[in-house]
Amino acid sequence: MKDEVRALNHESPVIGHTTQGRETTLIVVRHGETSWNREKRMQGTTDTTLSEVGRSQAQALGRRLASHGFSALYSSDLSRARDTARAIAEHTGRKLVVDPRLQERRFGIFEGLTAAEIISRYPVEHACFASRDPEYEVPGGESARMFTQRCLGCLSEIAGRHSGEEVVVVTHGLVLDSLYRAAHGLEHGAPRPVPLINASVNLFGYGASAWRLVLWGDVSHLAADEVTVYGGSAA
Repeated sequence: MKDEVRALNHESPVIGHTTQGRETTLIVVRHGETSWNREKRMQGTTDTTLSEVGRSQAQALGRRLASHGFSALYSSDLSRARDTARAIAEHTGRKLVVDPRLQERRFGIFEGLTAAEIISRYPVEHACFASRDPEYEVPGGESARMFTQRCLGCLSEIAGRHSGEEVVVVTHGLVLDSLYRAAHGLEHGAPRPVPLINASVNLFGYGASAWRLVLWGDVSHLAADEVTVYGGSAA
Protein backbone atom coordinates (compact mmCIF):
# COMPACT_ATOMS: atom_id res chain seq x y z
CA MET A 1 0.00 0.00 0.00
CA LYS A 2 1.27 3.48 -0.77
CA ASP A 3 1.23 4.64 2.87
CA GLU A 4 3.52 1.80 4.00
CA VAL A 5 7.07 2.66 5.02
CA ARG A 6 9.97 0.67 6.48
CA ALA A 7 11.11 1.35 10.03
CA LEU A 8 14.47 2.96 10.69
CA ASN A 9 17.09 0.67 12.21
CA HIS A 10 19.06 2.21 15.08
CA GLU A 11 -10.55 -1.51 22.62
CA SER A 12 -14.11 0.67 21.59
CA PRO A 13 -11.98 2.69 23.83
CA VAL A 14 -11.00 -0.68 22.86
CA ILE A 15 -9.17 -1.34 26.02
CA GLY A 16 -9.71 0.36 29.31
CA HIS A 17 -6.51 0.73 31.32
CA THR A 18 -4.54 3.04 33.55
CA THR A 19 -1.16 4.34 32.39
CA GLN A 20 1.57 5.09 34.89
CA GLY A 21 3.40 8.39 34.39
CA ARG A 22 5.01 8.61 30.95
CA GLU A 23 4.50 4.90 30.36
CA THR A 24 4.04 3.95 26.71
CA THR A 25 1.09 1.69 25.94
CA LEU A 26 1.63 -1.01 23.33
CA ILE A 27 -1.41 -2.79 21.90
CA VAL A 28 0.34 -5.92 20.65
CA VAL A 29 -1.63 -8.02 18.18
CA ARG A 30 -0.83 -11.51 16.98
CA HIS A 31 -1.39 -11.98 13.24
CA GLY A 32 -4.50 -13.69 11.91
CA GLU A 33 -4.68 -17.43 11.33
CA THR A 34 -2.74 -19.17 8.55
CA SER A 35 -3.22 -22.67 7.16
CA TRP A 36 0.00 -23.69 8.90
CA ASN A 37 -1.47 -22.56 12.23
CA ARG A 38 -4.42 -24.83 11.54
CA GLU A 39 -2.10 -27.72 10.55
CA LYS A 40 0.22 -27.06 13.53
CA ARG A 41 3.28 -26.56 11.31
CA MET A 42 6.22 -24.54 12.58
CA GLN A 43 6.23 -21.28 10.64
CA GLY A 44 9.18 -19.27 11.88
CA THR A 45 10.21 -16.79 9.20
CA THR A 46 8.64 -18.74 6.32
CA ASP A 47 6.38 -16.20 4.62
CA THR A 48 2.98 -17.87 5.01
CA THR A 49 -0.23 -16.01 4.18
CA LEU A 50 -3.51 -15.55 6.01
CA SER A 51 -6.22 -18.18 5.63
CA GLU A 52 -9.82 -17.20 4.91
CA VAL A 53 -10.43 -17.24 8.67
CA GLY A 54 -7.30 -15.14 9.19
CA ARG A 55 -8.48 -12.51 6.72
CA SER A 56 -11.83 -12.33 8.53
CA GLN A 57 -10.01 -11.99 11.87
CA ALA A 58 -7.93 -9.13 10.45
CA GLN A 59 -11.04 -7.25 9.35
CA ALA A 60 -12.56 -7.73 12.80
CA LEU A 61 -9.42 -6.23 14.35
CA GLY A 62 -9.65 -3.28 11.99
CA ARG A 63 -13.25 -2.63 12.96
CA ARG A 64 -12.40 -2.86 16.65
CA LEU A 65 -9.57 -0.36 16.41
CA ALA A 66 -11.31 1.98 13.92
CA SER A 67 -12.31 4.60 16.49
CA HIS A 68 -9.31 4.14 18.75
CA GLY A 69 -6.87 7.03 18.95
CA PHE A 70 -3.50 5.29 18.84
CA SER A 71 -0.60 7.29 17.42
CA ALA A 72 1.31 4.77 15.29
CA LEU A 73 0.98 1.34 13.65
CA TYR A 74 3.93 -1.06 13.33
CA SER A 75 4.18 -4.58 11.90
CA SER A 76 6.54 -7.41 11.12
CA ASP A 77 7.30 -7.54 7.41
CA LEU A 78 6.10 -11.16 7.06
CA SER A 79 2.88 -11.36 5.03
CA ARG A 80 0.69 -12.87 7.74
CA ALA A 81 1.44 -9.96 10.09
CA ARG A 82 1.67 -7.24 7.47
CA ASP A 83 -1.67 -8.18 5.89
CA THR A 84 -3.29 -8.20 9.34
CA ALA A 85 -1.84 -4.74 9.95
CA ARG A 86 -2.98 -3.51 6.55
CA ALA A 87 -6.57 -4.31 7.53
CA ILE A 88 -6.10 -2.17 10.64
CA ALA A 89 -4.56 0.60 8.52
CA GLU A 90 -7.50 0.53 6.11
CA HIS A 91 -10.00 0.94 8.95
CA THR A 92 -8.04 3.55 10.91
CA GLY A 93 -6.19 5.59 8.28
CA ARG A 94 -2.88 5.05 10.08
CA LYS A 95 0.35 4.77 8.12
CA LEU A 96 1.88 1.30 8.43
CA VAL A 97 5.54 1.04 9.45
CA VAL A 98 7.11 -2.38 8.83
CA ASP A 99 10.16 -3.61 10.72
CA PRO A 100 11.80 -7.02 10.08
CA ARG A 101 12.99 -7.18 13.70
CA LEU A 102 9.38 -7.95 14.64
CA GLN A 103 9.51 -11.24 12.70
CA GLU A 104 8.90 -14.61 14.34
CA ARG A 105 11.90 -16.59 15.60
CA ARG A 106 13.82 -18.36 12.81
CA PHE A 107 13.52 -22.15 13.11
CA GLY A 108 15.62 -23.20 10.13
CA ILE A 109 15.24 -26.88 9.23
CA PHE A 110 12.11 -27.21 11.42
CA GLU A 111 10.04 -24.76 9.40
CA GLY A 112 7.09 -26.21 7.52
CA LEU A 113 7.04 -29.37 9.64
CA THR A 114 4.68 -30.64 12.32
CA ALA A 115 6.03 -31.71 15.71
CA ALA A 116 5.80 -35.38 14.72
CA GLU A 117 7.69 -34.73 11.48
CA ILE A 118 10.43 -32.82 13.32
CA ILE A 119 10.91 -35.65 15.82
CA SER A 120 11.01 -38.24 13.02
CA ARG A 121 13.39 -36.38 10.70
CA TYR A 122 15.61 -34.54 13.17
CA PRO A 123 15.60 -36.46 16.48
CA VAL A 124 18.96 -35.13 17.70
CA GLU A 125 18.18 -31.54 16.86
CA HIS A 126 14.71 -31.86 18.37
CA ALA A 127 16.15 -33.21 21.62
CA CYS A 128 18.46 -30.18 21.83
CA PHE A 129 15.58 -27.84 21.07
CA ALA A 130 13.29 -29.54 23.59
CA SER A 131 15.94 -29.06 26.31
CA ARG A 132 15.01 -25.35 26.11
CA ASP A 133 18.63 -24.26 26.18
CA PRO A 134 18.36 -20.52 25.38
CA GLU A 135 21.68 -20.67 23.49
CA TYR A 136 20.74 -23.55 21.18
CA GLU A 137 20.33 -22.68 17.50
CA VAL A 138 18.33 -25.03 15.28
CA PRO A 139 20.42 -25.42 12.08
CA GLY A 140 19.51 -22.45 9.91
CA GLY A 141 17.70 -20.78 12.81
CA GLU A 142 18.44 -18.53 15.77
CA SER A 143 18.69 -19.14 19.49
CA ALA A 144 15.98 -18.10 21.91
CA ARG A 145 18.35 -15.58 23.45
CA MET A 146 19.20 -14.00 20.08
CA PHE A 147 15.52 -13.86 19.16
CA THR A 148 14.49 -12.29 22.47
CA GLN A 149 17.18 -9.64 22.22
CA ARG A 150 16.09 -8.84 18.66
CA CYS A 151 12.36 -8.50 19.23
CA LEU A 152 12.41 -6.90 22.70
CA GLY A 153 15.10 -4.49 21.55
CA CYS A 154 12.84 -3.42 18.70
CA LEU A 155 9.77 -3.07 20.92
CA SER A 156 11.69 -1.08 23.53
CA GLU A 157 12.90 1.23 20.76
CA ILE A 158 9.34 1.72 19.50
CA ALA A 159 8.13 2.45 23.04
CA GLY A 160 10.89 4.99 23.54
CA ARG A 161 10.13 6.67 20.21
CA HIS A 162 6.50 7.12 21.30
CA SER A 163 6.97 7.88 24.99
CA GLY A 164 3.66 8.34 26.80
CA GLU A 165 1.64 7.46 23.68
CA GLU A 166 -0.38 4.45 22.57
CA VAL A 167 0.95 2.33 19.69
CA VAL A 168 -0.35 -0.77 17.86
CA VAL A 169 2.18 -3.48 16.94
CA VAL A 170 1.19 -6.49 14.81
CA THR A 171 3.59 -9.37 15.24
CA HIS A 172 3.92 -13.10 16.04
CA GLY A 173 3.28 -15.63 18.76
CA LEU A 174 6.75 -15.92 20.19
CA VAL A 175 7.21 -12.15 20.24
CA LEU A 176 4.18 -12.10 22.53
CA ASP A 177 5.71 -14.97 24.48
CA SER A 178 8.90 -12.91 24.97
CA LEU A 179 6.90 -9.90 26.17
CA TYR A 180 4.92 -12.05 28.60
CA ARG A 181 8.16 -13.50 30.01
CA ALA A 182 9.77 -10.06 30.28
CA ALA A 183 6.74 -8.69 32.16
CA HIS A 184 6.68 -11.62 34.58
CA GLY A 185 10.40 -12.39 34.94
CA LEU A 186 9.71 -15.85 33.51
CA GLU A 187 12.77 -17.77 32.32
CA HIS A 188 12.89 -19.27 28.83
CA GLY A 189 12.77 -22.82 30.21
CA ALA A 190 9.68 -22.23 32.34
CA PRO A 191 6.26 -23.13 30.90
CA ARG A 192 4.05 -20.21 29.86
CA PRO A 193 0.67 -20.55 31.62
CA VAL A 194 -1.36 -18.72 28.97
CA PRO A 195 -2.13 -19.56 25.30
CA LEU A 196 -1.21 -17.70 22.13
CA ILE A 197 -4.34 -16.66 20.21
CA ASN A 198 -4.51 -15.52 16.61
CA ALA A 199 -5.74 -11.94 16.12
CA SER A 200 -5.79 -11.36 19.88
CA VAL A 201 -5.35 -7.97 21.53
CA ASN A 202 -2.68 -7.87 24.24
CA LEU A 203 -1.84 -4.73 26.19
CA PHE A 204 1.56 -3.89 27.68
CA GLY A 205 2.92 -0.82 29.41
CA TYR A 206 6.57 0.18 29.08
CA GLY A 207 8.33 2.63 31.37
CA ALA A 208 11.61 2.89 33.27
CA SER A 209 13.00 0.12 31.01
CA ALA A 210 10.42 -2.37 32.33
CA TRP A 211 7.41 -4.15 30.82
CA ARG A 212 4.03 -4.45 32.52
CA LEU A 213 1.21 -6.72 31.32
CA VAL A 214 -2.22 -5.11 31.43
CA LEU A 215 -4.35 -7.38 29.24
CA TRP A 216 -3.76 -10.76 27.57
CA GLY A 217 -5.56 -12.66 24.83
CA ASP A 218 -8.63 -10.45 24.34
CA VAL A 219 -10.68 -11.76 21.39
CA SER A 220 -14.00 -10.08 22.16
CA HIS A 221 -13.99 -8.71 18.61
CA LEU A 222 -14.07 -12.23 17.09
CA ALA A 223 -17.01 -14.55 16.52
CA ALA A 224 -16.79 -17.82 18.47
CA ASP A 225 -15.93 -19.84 15.36
CA GLU A 226 -13.11 -17.41 14.49
CA VAL A 227 -11.11 -17.95 17.70
CA THR A 228 -7.99 -20.04 17.05
CA VAL A 229 -5.81 -20.83 20.07
CA TYR A 230 -2.29 -22.21 20.20
CA GLY A 231 -1.10 -23.41 23.58
CA GLY A 232 2.39 -24.66 22.73
CA SER A 233 5.88 -23.20 22.96
CA ALA A 234 6.44 -22.20 19.32
CA ALA A 235 4.26 -20.51 16.73
